[in-house]
Amino acid sequence: MFTEIIQPRFLETDALGHINNNTYGVWFEAARDPFFRLFIPDLDAKKWNLVIAHSSCDFLKEVFYGKEVIVKTAIQKMGNSSVDLIHAVYQNGKLCTIGKGVMIHFNHETKKSMPIPDSIRYELNKHLFTKSWPLTLEELEIITQ
Repeated sequence: MFTEIIQPRFLETDALGHINNNTYGVWFEAARDPFFRLFIPDLDAKKWNLVIAHSSCDFLKEVFYGKEVIVKTAIQKMGNSSVDLIHAVYQNGKLCTIGKGVMIHFNHETKKSMPIPDSIRYELNKHLFTKSWPLTLEELEIITQ
């Protein structure tokens, strides 16, 4: 499981005083960096071999400016060329938002998906999490020990 700590910025809030719904896609992408590095260690855009095929988000509780958020990212499942990533946003130790992104290992020259190499698949398996996100970070720590 990957962890990203984010300090919400004032510009990410909306007129209602909480984090705007468009912000979560940006946070989830930032939280994918360790995943990206498994495929492209130097993150060189000229070597990029991933595309996103799906992105979704469910809002469970409001998230506010001024208090850090912890974004947890895990692998839910893997196909031949696809990886389902799941995300959870926690603030004050409580689950606030969940999301999903499906990434495809992709050859931009042929415009076709390509199998995930066994060496990368091995590393991805270390981040497999097939349970539902618990409601608190404390519960998450208990079930992932």
